[in-house]
Amino acid sequence: MSTNESSVSGCRSEVRPINSTCSQRELSITASAISMTVGIFSNSLALFILVKSYNRIRIKSRASFVLYASSLVVTDLLGHLIIGSLVIFVYSSHKNWETFDPHRIICSFFGACMVFFGLSPLFLGCAMAVERYIGITRPIFHSTVLAPRHMKRLLGLLWLLAALVAVLPVLLLRSYKVQSSRSFCFFYMEEPKDWLDVFLPLLFSMLGLLALLLSIVCNTLTSCALLQAKLCRKNHCRSTSYHIEMICQLLAIMLVSCVCWGPLLIHVIILSTSAKDEPAVVTLLMVVRMATWNQILDPWVYILLRRAVLRKLFMLFQCCWLSKSHKLNNWQCSTLRSSVETSNSGGGPPDCRCPDAAIKSIT
Repeated sequence: MSTNESSVSGCRSEVRPINSTCSQRELSITASAISMTVGIFSNSLALFILVKSYNRIRIKSRASFVLYASSLVVTDLLGHLIIGSLVIFVYSSHKNWETFDPHRIICSFFGACMVFFGLSPLFLGCAMAVERYIGITRPIFHSTVLAPRHMKRLLGLLWLLAALVAVLPVLLLRSYKVQSSRSFCFFYMEEPKDWLDVFLPLLFSMLGLLALLLSIVCNTLTSCALLQAKLCRKNHCRSTSYHIEMICQLLAIMLVSCVCWGPLLIHVIILSTSAKDEPAVVTLLMVVRMATWNQILDPWVYILLRRAVLRKLFMLFQCCWLSKSHKLNNWQCSTLRSSVETSNSGGGPPDCRCPDAAIKSIT
C-alpha cells in the first residue's frame, strides 16, 4: 500500500512539471503569435498610409522623407514576419535545438536576422534625421546634391551595411550561439574565447549607439532651427507645417528607439566587457523583448502623428478649452448679476444694465 502511494505521489510529481512546462510553452507561443499579428497589422496600416501620402506629394524633400519612412516600415514588417515565425517555431519545437538544428543553420539565420532587423531601423532613423537637418538648414545644398537617386543609393548602402554586420560572424567562422534561455540566437558573449568574441557584439552596439546619438543631435538642431524660423516669421507657411509634422515624427521615432533599443545596446556592451553571472541571462532576455516593441511602436508614429490627426486633436482640445472658459464666463456673469440685484434690492427697480455698467455702479 505504501509502495502504491509512493508511486502515485511520484507520478503526480512528474505530471505537475510537465503540465507547467506545457502551459508555459503554450503561453509563450500565444504571446509570440499575438505580438507578431499586432506588429504585422500596425506596419501594414502605416505602410498603406505612407504609400498613399507618397503618391500625393509634390515636394521633393518630403518625398525623400516618406521614402525612408516607408522603407523603415517595410523593414519592421519583414522583421516581425521572419523573427516572429522563427520564435513560434522554436517554442513549438520545445526549444530542442539539437534535434531540429544539428548543424546550426537555423541559429545562424536567426542571429543574422536579429542583428539586421535591429540595426536597419536605427540606420534609417539616423539617415532621416540627417536628411531633415540638411533640408532645413541647407536647403540649396539639399535640392542640388541630395537628388532622389542619391537618396535611393544611400538607402541601399544602409541596408547593405546592416547585412554585412549581420553576416560578419558567419564569415569569420564565429557563428551565432543559442542563448541560455534557448529561445533565440545572438552573439557569443558568455566566456569569450578571444578578441573576436568581444569585437563583434561591441561593433553591433557601437554602431547602434552612434546612430542613436547622431539622430538626437540632428533632431535637436533641426527643432531649434524650425523654432527660430517660426519665431522670426509670423505668417504661416505650408512648407513649415510639413517640416513640423516630419520633425514631430522624427522626435517620436528617436524617443521610441532610445527607450526600446538603448537598454539592449548598453547591456550588450556590459556583457561583452565584464564578468558574466546568472541574472544577466534574465536581463538579456528582458531587454531583447523590449527591443521587439520598437517594431510595434514605430508604425503608430506615422499613424497618429499626421497633420490631419494632430489638427483634429488640436481642435478637440480647443473646443474643450473654449467650453470650459465659456462656462466660467457664464458663472462670472450670473454671480455678478446676482450681486447687482442684491445691491439694488434696498430700493428702486433692479438695475438691468449690462455687466460693464453694473461693474461701474458697484465701484
